[in-house]
Amino acid sequence: MLGFLFTSKECQELQYLLKRELEEMLLDLGDKRIDCLVKRAMEERYQILFRMYARIATPSELSKYARRRKLEETPFT
Repeated sequence: MLGFLFTSKECQELQYLLKRELEEMLLDLGDKRIDCLVKRAMEERYQILFRMYARIATPSELSKYARRRKLEETPFT
């Protein structure tokens, strides 16, 4: 585990970069033309960035980038 000390200006910059990256990834994950293997790798990266953003964002800001998990399609018996 690594630790960092950021100034408030650096924290704002990090927050801005993470938000931009999350927004781009949300758009790409919604693109039907992208292969499922690529999307799986993007999902893993999205989760890492989302957890990083969760450490510095307020819950209301964080809710904008929360993704719903798809329920596995299994028949109920």
